[in-house]
Amino acid sequence: MGTRMEVAQLESRMNTDDYRKLQGLFLDPSGESRSLSRAEFIHMAWSSVGRGSEEEYGLLFDSVVITQEHRGLLLDIDAVKEEGRVDWGGLCSFLLMELSDKVKSTRTSSVPCWKPPRTLTCPHRDPVQKVLHLQSSGQYLTVSKGGTVGLRDGEDMSLLHMHRLQNSTVAPKDLWVTDTVLLHNVHKIAVSFTSKEVCFYDILSTQDFSCKYKLKGLKFTPWCLDYWVDPSHLDQAVLTIGDIGGQVSAIYFTSADISLFERLSLRTDSDSADIILWDELVEGKHRSCYTVTHHAHMPAWVRKVHYLGLLEAFVSCSTRPQSSMVIGWREKESRSLRVTSFLTKRGVWDMDHHQGLNLIATAGVDHQVLLWNPYVTSKPVCALSGHTSPVTAVRFMQTKQQLLSYSKDKVLCLWDVSSQLCVHRLAGVFPNTQEDTHTLLFLHEEQQLLLLSFNSLLLLLETVKEEKRTSSHEHPVTCVLYNSLFRQVVSSDSASSVICWLADTGQKVKEFHRCHGNADITTMALDGTQTRLFTAGTDGEVKVWDFNGRCLHRMNAGMGRAVEISQVLLLKRSILAMGWERMLTVFRLHSFSQSFVEPSEWRGGAQHRSDVLCAAFQPPQTLVTGSYDGEIIVWNNSTEKALRKLRPHSEHGEGHFLSSHFVVNGKEDSDNSIAITRLFFIPGRASGGADLVSCGGSGVVRLWSTALSCLVGQFTAHHRDLGSIVMIVSPCGKYLVTADREGTLKTWDIQHYCLQPDDGVTTEPQKLLRCFQPHFDRVTHLEVFFQDDSLLLLSASSDCSVALSYLPGDTVGLFGQEEQWCLERPRHPQQEPERDRGEHGGQEDCGEGGKKSPPAASERSQGSGTSAEVGEGELN
Repeated sequence: MGTRMEVAQLESRMNTDDYRKLQGLFLDPSGESRSLSRAEFIHMAWSSVGRGSEEEYGLLFDSVVITQEHRGLLLDIDAVKEEGRVDWGGLCSFLLMELSDKVKSTRTSSVPCWKPPRTLTCPHRDPVQKVLHLQSSGQYLTVSKGGTVGLRDGEDMSLLHMHRLQNSTVAPKDLWVTDTVLLHNVHKIAVSFTSKEVCFYDILSTQDFSCKYKLKGLKFTPWCLDYWVDPSHLDQAVLTIGDIGGQVSAIYFTSADISLFERLSLRTDSDSADIILWDELVEGKHRSCYTVTHHAHMPAWVRKVHYLGLLEAFVSCSTRPQSSMVIGWREKESRSLRVTSFLTKRGVWDMDHHQGLNLIATAGVDHQVLLWNPYVTSKPVCALSGHTSPVTAVRFMQTKQQLLSYSKDKVLCLWDVSSQLCVHRLAGVFPNTQEDTHTLLFLHEEQQLLLLSFNSLLLLLETVKEEKRTSSHEHPVTCVLYNSLFRQVVSSDSASSVICWLADTGQKVKEFHRCHGNADITTMALDGTQTRLFTAGTDGEVKVWDFNGRCLHRMNAGMGRAVEISQVLLLKRSILAMGWERMLTVFRLHSFSQSFVEPSEWRGGAQHRSDVLCAAFQPPQTLVTGSYDGEIIVWNNSTEKALRKLRPHSEHGEGHFLSSHFVVNGKEDSDNSIAITRLFFIPGRASGGADLVSCGGSGVVRLWSTALSCLVGQFTAHHRDLGSIVMIVSPCGKYLVTADREGTLKTWDIQHYCLQPDDGVTTEPQKLLRCFQPHFDRVTHLEVFFQDDSLLLLSASSDCSVALSYLPGDTVGLFGQEEQWCLERPRHPQQEPERDRGEHGGQEDCGEGGKKSPPAASERSQGSGTSAEVGEGELN
């Protein structure tokens, strides 16, 4: 987007010498520490360092000053008026904070969201020995103990083809496959058999799997295989073989792209395969390859082998404690191996290596997962304890610092390696099988799928595809406000946290935790001077904060009960709270002499038949309230008397009001809900026409005339299946923005809509200017504000993000994203200020009924935030 900065942050481009130069600026000629003003810092830093621009040094200075002064929740208004100064300690503190935030944001401790497990149609009657991914075609290959090969589609895992491997050495009923590996650089698979053979099959034609080579004469039965190709020299490869005699052998191919083996004679069998004798390889008769061997596991079976190309070493494991894991190191310019052994209590079933971390994980018979440094044999780096039976398989997720482990009691654990904690445990979804069931674990990280075999049964576990997306909060965001005094955005979440952001850049300024303890923050409001912040929680309290982070007052809205407050409305002489009962809860300003404030009596009494959810005020004294059953009441705020009631009587009968239900803060709504969740007066409207707009369930927006006490217009803004919506009206009454539970926002032009009363109700929709989707989950709150002649929109969502957009709908970015934006520039070319009341862009097609296709991400009903009117009074 054109609003984002085209260059990286200044501090990210500076090197060590640059920082030394900066440090020198904070020393006076005598060597004493000093602080610098903004002008001094910009001039001296730009002259001394010479990297970046003066504007960037100014932005860096401002960020440091804000960090220093924000020791509370928000800025101290007195500190803002003074010229800020920065010292070297303040600059260092800011840079460390930036680094800490980046490290936290890049940590990969996300927990996968598994789809329901799916059992695959299996052609095998005997245990599955191996699952392979064919990179060339994207398909999957399964090989069973009896030699049956199944070819599966790469998209839906459907079975495409079956074939039975041929080996004339043994009768078909005696065929026993022990392992299979893919030789992707030569388009072959290598299959080991209990007949002490390794056969090489051509997979260019998956219809016949013809055998090309047959390696015979092995001393022991090969039990496990591994194949590695040098990524920079595809003709060089290593085939590693572990056998039941405790021997690990490797064949080094030096010209694999030409031929794996040389044809020394015309020896073939009935399969027309060239016969290769193991003794000939050991004796060096094949110039295209050579072998190395060690016997460190004898007499135990080798359970797993793996060649580590970066270390030029072979790692293998067995269930013999003395040789639980063995690494055979290649000596430079030699074909001999140096062997190191790793000891565990009861041996190891499986192991895996993380290339980035250079750690080896072992699956212990003693129920433990151990992480090893390959160079340290004395003790493991750490032990991951949590399984209650022998661990049979481990797999690293190479793109993350995470590890999967599976145990005999059918428990799958996901470990965060950096914290050494189990972050996810999956049990109870695997089939009931006997204890000695052969289980195979195949992870395809790129496709985010996991295949497990239970003898001949194949079970597919898929995760919901992760979207790399910025999160402004760690929990669903419930409300967002704009503070014009400090040019800041204030957002709250369901974990009772409040975060302040710079609107100009999207940078986090300060985070304040547990404002209401363990209760959710449901809504917020700012007073008219922008120096007091009101937060309302599910604990039934409204708290008043100053800008040093102190709680000045606690308002007992719920009278000691844990109630859910949907809106706080600030008026000139009173404060209204609502959301949990039929009557308004009012606090008089004269009651704020004490820190704990009790409510006063609302003189108008309970006029609504259902809970009051929202309200709006229009000077000098018009107050409107909307309730759960779709009723709107117009009040005289001075006398607190109800004047008239508004109902969509032409569409709904009276009996229908009481049976309706809806979504507020996560509660599911019905298809026919008419609950009023948002009310706004349209600024600048003459009496007689529509001057009030409401929305709620079923995606319907209604426009009312409070003077004539009637409904004058309505239209469906979002599909009714999307349930309750939220909205906002721009300050000059030109734009109406609506949002739904899929994260879709729509901007409507209401400048000329229902200006004059008509005989009936207008049902023609307003002009749709823009339809866009900055979120992938429910939008909980909207806010519109002016800054530097630009009209901007804030949207908060249950997807834990807060988005900033230009109206009518060009997204600037998400607060907290790594790449900061800059609003201190000329107006966006696609936007004309609302104050000019010019024509805007055209309509973007949203499909039938204005509905967009639902996003891929799963939906979560976390609830809807509520708007708060800014009042005219100030609390002292």
